[in-house]
Amino acid sequence: MIAKGSKLYSILLHRCPQCQEGNLFVNGAYSMNFSKMPEKCPYCGLHYEREPSFFSGAMYVSHALQVALFTTAYVALRVLFDPPVDVYVFGTIGLALILFPVTFRLSRAIYINFFIGYKREILKEKVHPTTPEKHEPVTQR
Repeated sequence: MIAKGSKLYSILLHRCPQCQEGNLFVNGAYSMNFSKMPEKCPYCGLHYEREPSFFSGAMYVSHALQVALFTTAYVALRVLFDPPVDVYVFGTIGLALILFPVTFRLSRAIYINFFIGYKREILKEKVHPTTPEKHEPVTQR
C-alpha cells in the first residue's frame, strides 16, 4: 500500500494534496459529472482552484499521459500481433474515449500536486467535519 503523506497517495487516490483526507472529485470516474470538483476540501478548507483557469495546465499533463498510453499500446500491438493500420486507428480512438475520464482526473490530481504539498499539522489545527465541536456546558443560575 502507498504510504499516506506521499504525492503518489494523493494522486492515485484523488485526495486533497494538503491533508490527503478530502476527495478531489465529487462523483465516480464514469458518472455523467466525472469532472465535478468541490470548491474546497471539507477537511482542511484548501481551495482547489488556486486562481482562475488554474487547471488549464492539466491539459499538458493529460497530453503527456495520452502519448505515453498510446505509445505503449502501439508497441504492444506491433510486437504481439502486427495488425493492419485500421486496428491502430480505431483502437486509439476507442482507447481515448474509454479512458478519457480516468486520464482527465489523473492529470488534474498530478497538476495540483505540483503546487501543493502535504501538511500533516493541518489536520491537528482543524476540526474534523464529522466530529461535533465541543462547547462548554451552559450552567443555569
